[in-house]
Amino acid sequence: MADEQDIQETEERVWAELENVIDPELGVDIVNLGLVYEVDLDPDKNVVITMTLTSMGCPLAGMIQSEIKNALSGLQDVNEIGGVEANIVWSPPWDKDKMSRYAKIALGVAD
Repeated sequence: MADEQDIQETEERVWAELENVIDPELGVDIVNLGLVYEVDLDPDKNVVITMTLTSMGCPLAGMIQSEIKNALSGLQDVNEIGGVEANIVWSPPWDKDKMSRYAKIALGVAD
């Protein structure tokens, strides 16, 4: 079992690792695209990621979930986290307003 500070630090490392997961269609990471809504760690350090995709019919859902598990495997290897689950939700729906300024500039949609 971990204390609150350990959990917060681990969550921050999980978010950092998720920035290495690139959306293959857009070429920008899933964090800056605003696809990741939440990262939860339970007391046993199992990770549950709540995320969405840019479109409901996205054929790359399984690939992105697999890349998430790959990105977090290093944290698993050192027993910093336990299991990893990436849940895709459709509410709230994704839109370009969820993207970071970096992602908007990279995709040419900056305000």
